[in-house]
Amino acid sequence: MKITGTFLDEISHDIPHQNWGREEWDRDFAHMKAVGIDTVIMIRSGYRRFITYPSAYLQNEFGCYKPPVDLVEMFLQLAVKHEMKFYFGLYDSGHYWDTGNLIHEIDSNRYVIDEVWKQYGHYKSFGGWYLSMEISRRTKGAVEAFRTLGLQCKGVSGGLPAFISPWIDGKKAVMAASSELSKDDSVSIKEHEREWSEIFDGVRGAVDAVAFQDGHIDYHELDAFFEVNKKMADRYGMKCWTNAETFDRDMPIKFLPIKFEKLRLKLEAAARAGYDKAITFEFSHFMSPQSAYLQAGHLYNRYKEYLKSLNNQ
Repeated sequence: MKITGTFLDEISHDIPHQNWGREEWDRDFAHMKAVGIDTVIMIRSGYRRFITYPSAYLQNEFGCYKPPVDLVEMFLQLAVKHEMKFYFGLYDSGHYWDTGNLIHEIDSNRYVIDEVWKQYGHYKSFGGWYLSMEISRRTKGAVEAFRTLGLQCKGVSGGLPAFISPWIDGKKAVMAASSELSKDDSVSIKEHEREWSEIFDGVRGAVDAVAFQDGHIDYHELDAFFEVNKKMADRYGMKCWTNAETFDRDMPIKFLPIKFEKLRLKLEAAARAGYDKAITFEFSHFMSPQSAYLQAGHLYNRYKEYLKSLNNQ
């Protein structure tokens, strides 16, 4: 299983900002391309008051700060140069995290979707949409938000695909701000299948792919959960991707590049389950040769060796 997509986290909500300009990003796209990445996904176009493009709507309605660089345009242009597809991630107002109700994100994004497509839809690299609201279980307003926004994204763009990347409510599903690494209560496979079958049924036709985050369950649990995820995705007509996290949730420091052995275990489990695509959160911090983390470049080297071994089989 090869990683062919990566998120781009330029809001850097809970990981250090690397303060890159166009030159550094251009180099990073080249590093991505060299290991077979063909898809880049802006994880969110804004979070609360920080935004990635000069949105008149978000500045007026949410008091967002005007960004010094139009990152959406820059990423689209770099994606053209490096022959990649760019997925636009929706805006996160923060209201869901404050209230537990995803309905708020519908109003936050209705105008963003139209605004973005009008400004950037002409780029040939604009390949789809990422519905950036992250959930793990049946959440208030989740089906309505995913369905409404997914259909709007597809409607304005002539049917470009939309995908989601939820997490599994496993034992490592703790908040990033918590000092804990695990919790006592976690979802069973049966509960996971029941709840997500209900969600998938509600968003059928509005969401084209699901990429469950793979870091919240233990390594010996991967096969069982991945098998269920693929079965559900097939049943409801979705592509089944894996979000192969390249940071380590087992370390007391949040977050550092993952040990390659762990990444390999996760990718091999996704291959056994017959997943359609592997994306990662996220190349630039945790896997890039020019990352602020020295270990990331070593992970890149180990991954290149892994790719070579796959090609020699």
